[in-house]
Amino acid sequence: MKVEIDVCLGNDGILIGNLIYSKDGSRESCQFKYSDEWLKSPDFFMLSPDLPKVSGYQPKSNNQKGGSVFFDCIADTEPNGWGKKVILRDFAHQRADSPKGTLPDELNSLDYLLWVDDFSRQGALRFRDATGVFRRKTSPEQRKTPPVLSFAQLISSTKAVELNKETRQDLEYLRGIGSDLDGMRPKCTVIDTDGSLCLAKFPSIDDTRSITAAEILAINLAKRCGIRSQDARLVNSDGTPVALIKRFDRENGERRMFISAGSMLGDFKGEFDHSYTEIADSIRQYGAYAERDIEELWRRMVFNILIKNIDDHLHNHGFLHVKNGLWELSPAFDINPFPDKEHFLKLWISEDSGISGSIDHAMDATKRFGINEKRAKEIISEILAGTKNWRNEATSLGMSKSDINVLDGAFNHQQRGLASLAIETKVAVSIKPQDEAIDLITANDESSD
Repeated sequence: MKVEIDVCLGNDGILIGNLIYSKDGSRESCQFKYSDEWLKSPDFFMLSPDLPKVSGYQPKSNNQKGGSVFFDCIADTEPNGWGKKVILRDFAHQRADSPKGTLPDELNSLDYLLWVDDFSRQGALRFRDATGVFRRKTSPEQRKTPPVLSFAQLISSTKAVELNKETRQDLEYLRGIGSDLDGMRPKCTVIDTDGSLCLAKFPSIDDTRSITAAEILAINLAKRCGIRSQDARLVNSDGTPVALIKRFDRENGERRMFISAGSMLGDFKGEFDHSYTEIADSIRQYGAYAERDIEELWRRMVFNILIKNIDDHLHNHGFLHVKNGLWELSPAFDINPFPDKEHFLKLWISEDSGISGSIDHAMDATKRFGINEKRAKEIISEILAGTKNWRNEATSLGMSKSDINVLDGAFNHQQRGLASLAIETKVAVSIKPQDEAIDLITANDESSD
């Protein structure tokens, strides 16, 4: 099979290129061509580094095993994890209800890509078929992206999918709005009371603590620490805490082009070990506000260390296009404290640090971020101060005492003590005795209480 799709940009659906998807047996491939008009446009920019400004079709090369058949910028809009689960269940029900032979035995990569609803698709890319319809455009008789008032039904439907007990009605409700999202946790797109597009994250049936409340806690603390973060709040739906997070790829109703850090580094799948210093280097090359964003990247890295956010992989960092091929670091997202995990980072601090999530390695890497010792200590001080009263913040969110106590391990640990030592001395923190660091943790806890 061979299918051609128009690739368009933004609310106006500007034609910027043509995508050809091919499938021969189990082998899939694709090629992309920028439109002549887009190549000549003063607004032109490369959609991602793997699509340089050249005329004619560019074949996707070096496909990683288990990776996407599509170019990185397009792969960023594909469903994965939870979204793919919803699509698979929806397809299985449709196939069971259809006459034999009318639907294929399985979905291909293009099917998954085009199953996502056009209105809620991540970023600014849109896909238009030969009939001129943006895929997947909701038809007039179907329910569109729901309002926050529908949380009760959404919670019920996502729980049914997790339990493998979903009905056709559940899948009709989640179709499109729950299919464009990464990660395995239940979530969907909704419209807030002010009309803005938001991501709603629901508790999972496997949760032993309030993960949704902990994420809002982390977002609020990040803002207190000077980190640009998504606008978010915790909504109580009949006793169920739902994290409602504003989509940063929409601004004043307009779509903004987004790519993940994996796409920016040319390793969408994240097959190889990468580091924060590599992201900093890419900001130097493509950044619209390079100095600001590189410093903030270091700030986010230290914040992740101090709240034990170890889920800091390449797809939990991203970039928004500004103009003429220049990008800015997107607001921080998917920030979660992990009190019960080892203190390692998925992204290395630098090529020399390995997986260690330590303050001393962060201090060692400051020159790679263009940050002097004085400024580094100021940033650490601001993060220590911004996270000091995390218990009060958690209480204000309505978190239970047991949930707060469970989170203690994410905020009171050796690295916090080493961070305190780092701002008090010019000596490398790695030579300080561990017991002194632990004493400092205890002292900080008593003072905050």
